[in-house]
Amino acid sequence: MKDNIVIVGGGIAGMEAARQLLRMGLNPIIVEKSDHLGGHVARWHRLFPDMTPASELVGGLIEATGQANIFLNTEISFMNRLKDSYNIMLSNGVSVIAKVVLITTGFSVFDASKKEEYGYGVYDQVMTNSDLEQWFNNGNDSRIDGTEINAVGFVHCVGSRDEKARNSQCSKVCCITAVKQAIEMKQKFPDAAVYCFYMDLRMFGKKYEDFYISAQRDYGIRFIRGRVSEVSENIDGRVIVKAEDTLAGKPVKVTLDLLVLMSGMVCNRDCSSIAGMISLQTDSDGFFKSRDNISDIICSSREGIYYAGACTGPKTVPETLAEARSAALEIFSYINRA
Repeated sequence: MKDNIVIVGGGIAGMEAARQLLRMGLNPIIVEKSDHLGGHVARWHRLFPDMTPASELVGGLIEATGQANIFLNTEISFMNRLKDSYNIMLSNGVSVIAKVVLITTGFSVFDASKKEEYGYGVYDQVMTNSDLEQWFNNGNDSRIDGTEINAVGFVHCVGSRDEKARNSQCSKVCCITAVKQAIEMKQKFPDAAVYCFYMDLRMFGKKYEDFYISAQRDYGIRFIRGRVSEVSENIDGRVIVKAEDTLAGKPVKVTLDLLVLMSGMVCNRDCSSIAGMISLQTDSDGFFKSRDNISDIICSSREGIYYAGACTGPKTVPETLAEARSAALEIFSYINRA
């Protein structure tokens, strides 16, 4: 059908685009490889800087896309270009002819175990930002439950801005996520000392700077500028962190009950396989390459293929939603002029 639009990825970008396309009278088909909609945001607890429950956003989008055709636990097995459309075979055996394909495959979280110096998977009391969000949501993690939490540390830029990790780009949301999580930990453990170890703080979005100031002023969270040089474990199972405070010009050594690693965004593993099917370009960081990075961020080099969200690089939630709306409008225009 002419009005078929296949959306690859059922995160917030895919759902927001589907919501807009439904309003325009088109037929979005969401293909999601996992067993749930919402992507990473569905596993998040609260969203910065307003502390809005992530479930409100995801739940609203799921409700708004109820009329779309949605395939869960499904992947793209094959895709090729026909004369004026795309032939797409899904892993569930369904074949679709679509005028347009919108790619919203999002990102993957950097595997923190690759940074061996931080002890993830080695020391019991080291976790990632993603692990901590799951605990905020379900309260089930032996690293926190039943542990006396008197001191917590957050390490920024784990797997981001790191040539050794083959990811020189900033992940854009790690700093503000650390601020949010530090505040949430302080709310749950008011007497605990909370530290953030950072290279430099990058507060990109609206009200992010206010959020950071509040973390210091209202919650007493201590921000230490300097890379962590060593993480070890003492005989009691607590984590010892050594760093250089570059502002104070002296070394710092703290003993923590919990160390949280802010794992950055890296390209989704699906990028290369989908790109190979229809000769899409990927960038040096592995993310999909837009037609240009200023005015055509949602457009690919292929006719009828569009992008939205973090499939082209790290994005905040507001940016992701804005791109999804923009992509839906561009798709509507493309279909009506074709």
